[in-house]
Amino acid sequence: MSAPRSEHTTPPRTRCLTTAQALVAFLSRQYTERDGRRHRLIGATWGIFGHGNVAGIGQALVEAGSGDRAAPRMPYLQGRNEQAMVHAAVGYARQCGRLSAHAVTTSIGPGATNLVTGAALATVNRLPVLLLPGDTFATRPADPVLQQLETGHAGDVSVNDCLRPVSRYFDRITRPEALIPAALQAMRVLADPAETGAVTLALPQDVQAEAYDWPEEFFAERSWRVRRPAPDAAELEAAVRAVRSARRPLIVAGGGVRHSAAEETLAAFTAATRIPVATTQAGKGALRHDHPADVGGIGHTGTATADALARTADLVIGIGTRYTDFTTASATLFENPAVRFLNLNITGFDAHKLAALPLVADARTGLEALTSALAGRGYRIDPAYETEYTGAKEAWEERVEASFAAPDPAARPTQTQVLGLLDAQATEDDILINAAGSLPGDLHKLWRTRSRDQYHVEYGYSCMGYEIPAAIGVLLATGPHGPHLPHGQDGQDGPDRPHRPVWALVGDGTYLMNPTEIVTAVQENLPLKLVILQNHGYASIGGLSEAVGGERLGTAYRHRDADGGFTGPPLPVDLAANAASLGMRVLRAHTVDDLRGALAEARTAEGPTCVYVETETPDTVSGPPPAQAWWDVPVAETATRPAAVKAREEYDRQVAARRRHL
Repeated sequence: MSAPRSEHTTPPRTRCLTTAQALVAFLSRQYTERDGRRHRLIGATWGIFGHGNVAGIGQALVEAGSGDRAAPRMPYLQGRNEQAMVHAAVGYARQCGRLSAHAVTTSIGPGATNLVTGAALATVNRLPVLLLPGDTFATRPADPVLQQLETGHAGDVSVNDCLRPVSRYFDRITRPEALIPAALQAMRVLADPAETGAVTLALPQDVQAEAYDWPEEFFAERSWRVRRPAPDAAELEAAVRAVRSARRPLIVAGGGVRHSAAEETLAAFTAATRIPVATTQAGKGALRHDHPADVGGIGHTGTATADALARTADLVIGIGTRYTDFTTASATLFENPAVRFLNLNITGFDAHKLAALPLVADARTGLEALTSALAGRGYRIDPAYETEYTGAKEAWEERVEASFAAPDPAARPTQTQVLGLLDAQATEDDILINAAGSLPGDLHKLWRTRSRDQYHVEYGYSCMGYEIPAAIGVLLATGPHGPHLPHGQDGQDGPDRPHRPVWALVGDGTYLMNPTEIVTAVQENLPLKLVILQNHGYASIGGLSEAVGGERLGTAYRHRDADGGFTGPPLPVDLAANAASLGMRVLRAHTVDDLRGALAEARTAEGPTCVYVETETPDTVSGPPPAQAWWDVPVAETATRPAAVKAREEYDRQVAARRRHL
């Protein structure tokens, strides 16, 4: 039985707002906190408006930007393509160490379904982004309304249900009051390093505009603590025993090292043990390229040094890695019959991969504990092992130099020479962004990473069209209006902080997928540095197609020949003119010398600048080293054409080396 109510009881304070207004006000007051520093969780909202969100979220953002209500301002960013807005938000979140994120709003219909690719990329890469797509009417005033998907078996399905499998959390807000628990759950997932990814709150357009008396407590500032869980004592002791018994240990550093800001801790661990460190695409930069223990990328796109060590390692210490097929060379790389795995990961799912000894913890906390536990037990690798890998690293550096060398200043550069010329000018301030084509392989093998956040290659989803919008997100994070960044990598905060040089490296195929956010860079006057490498088609897949017996079908951008194939002259496409038409300043480079000057000019440019270069097919001197490990791409088991028959023979030889680590 409830107690009688006093005449003087103060009624709960409420605020009458629409659902959309309440959501924006709520998001403006959310923060993350880690290591004593607080960061705004939702730094801005990207949006493209249609009938499904213009009167709800759109109207709410007008008020949040104008100061009409007593709430912190919610900055608005105008995008041109819904997928690209998500990519920009992901680039921002990664640069912020996952401590700050962006929201993305779209209308129902094509705008909402265009979010799916970006959501998949965010979730695959464990990077936070909040998606706020409009949805069809919850009250169903008429069926069907414009862009409504009708299904005969369910009345509550909309196109937004496509986002369920690629979201870490999904909810549809069919009543205003349902927003309260859903918004809190959404923030929990975004701020959880073990759970984060794309979060979707589908917002029916009528509910967005519906008013409700919201409890004032909903709008209180909240700080979501980003966990640094410590390892279990028994797991830590098992890890110490495994390390102490290893004669040829190898660390595989993944993206978790960088997300946890554990680079210095990793360096301290290697200083104490001298264990060599190989890196995945997401982990590259965990150590500087010139650190004595850094042996470069691992796996199919790795260095000869790292892959040779992997083949003989008796203990592989995975730190913050998912062990993708590129990292493991499709389960053929770790050849030592006695090899064991020790996985330090904040996610138990990843810590148990490859039948490993799990060490479930934050990367930095776990490394600190492991370093401390080993400190009094006198463990250090055999000096001969250290001499072996440092010598191999020096030999690999000679191969890098040969690939980067451009002896003829009047010649057209190869792709690796382009990287070499950029490498010669880059400092620790520069940030490189790439995602698809043959560039990720060349960069993983060859690029000399100078800072923890210089190397930004999205290779979890390898999404063509990611680079330009992601570069915009990175620029927003590092420039004058960016957030306070973790681990002090920004170096300077506030309105006087200059933008860092941010390079989006794209081939012509990737550029044609998604150039539209150039307009956004121009609108915001962001000093995006875009390098377009014109090689007239999908060069990477062309080479792969040839290797697997596909004979380069559909991979060249050429006119049809007399037989109907695509072996005619290159298409007369001028991507430089296209970039210029979208507002960029364009520098055309025809030779090595031209390119050297254009890169230097672009690096110091204050506005969006494009360097356009047509690349030459590499020769045996300046081409990249071939793959140092295998990658499984199935080949036709039966075929009549000689190319496929030969490719299958090689496939059968390689696949025989596959191993299940049990």
